[in-house]
Amino acid sequence: MPGRIVIVTSGFPRISETFALNEFLALERAGAIEAIFATKPGDGHPPQPGAEKLAERVEFLPLSSPEAQARRIVERVRRRSASGLHAYFAHQPAAVAERAAGELGKPYSFSVHARDIRKVPAPELARRARRAACVVACNGDAAAELRPTGARVELVPHGVDLSRFDPAPVPETEPLRLLAVGRLIPKKGFEVLLEAIADLSGPVRLRIVGEGPLRERLEAAVAEAGLASNVTLGGAATHRELPGAYAEAHAVVVPSVEDADGDRDGLPNVVLEAMASGRPVIASAIAAIPSAIRDGATGLLVPAGDPLALRAALERLRDDPRLRARMGNAGRALVERRFDLGRCTERMRSCLEEAYG
Repeated sequence: MPGRIVIVTSGFPRISETFALNEFLALERAGAIEAIFATKPGDGHPPQPGAEKLAERVEFLPLSSPEAQARRIVERVRRRSASGLHAYFAHQPAAVAERAAGELGKPYSFSVHARDIRKVPAPELARRARRAACVVACNGDAAAELRPTGARVELVPHGVDLSRFDPAPVPETEPLRLLAVGRLIPKKGFEVLLEAIADLSGPVRLRIVGEGPLRERLEAAVAEAGLASNVTLGGAATHRELPGAYAEAHAVVVPSVEDADGDRDGLPNVVLEAMASGRPVIASAIAAIPSAIRDGATGLLVPAGDPLALRAALERLRDDPRLRARMGNAGRALVERRFDLGRCTERMRSCLEEAYG
């Protein structure tokens, strides 16, 4: 890449932001990073594998205004060679990158995902996007929100590490083993999932991997529904443990919903990780999830927030091991074609190279 880039991200490291870490590592291997700045510390969870390789590269900005953080970046990189500044997330990181780029006389760009778009007032987001050299959207839902602004929007999915997440032998047929992965927050729809399995005929085991503010509420829902022997709230896990969790499951459930504030997932990491692991996915037909889950081919799609439809889909997969196997194989083939991490990151590099060129 002619001239290296300065990256401005949010908290680092964050256990839920493997997509950002994977891209940082790939860009670092390609020699494309001049410096990395974080607008705040990480989330305190054990870091994902690979975060330690960047620990010494990341400089934490003072917890202050975007203007003050931008000034710090200008001080640190004014005499260094950088072709532009790229921010991860549309809110404070992009605000900081825009200001610093203006003082340095360089272009800036930023990546958009899901909730970060909705943290910025629409007129400000549109102005920021139009001034950017490009905006990289990781899913079609986010891209659709930005394209009406007239900005240059590039759709580049994050991709999945196919060497880390690969198919493992399927566990014994009984009982049906389900896995759900995500932060314990409303938009993940885990309360809908618990309602769906409460009256599911036949034995089932559900493991929910994640941590968050809804833990106590979910624990109460499990107890009230009499599911204590069927449901495990396993806490957060890194990519060291997650491949094993996928291997132990027959299917993965992604019951995403739109929350009371209008927030929703884009294309959650768990969808691509499950498909790479050769497991069928039952997911809500919301946001960009249908761009990866082909109903009846790589998984089953159900209306968001509909526990009855979700229960019916679970029963369909439970009763048809051949269908599970066929969908798992088709999912792996799809991510190999469209969501390989290396190819997706190289495409992102090309977009930034063209924008900054």
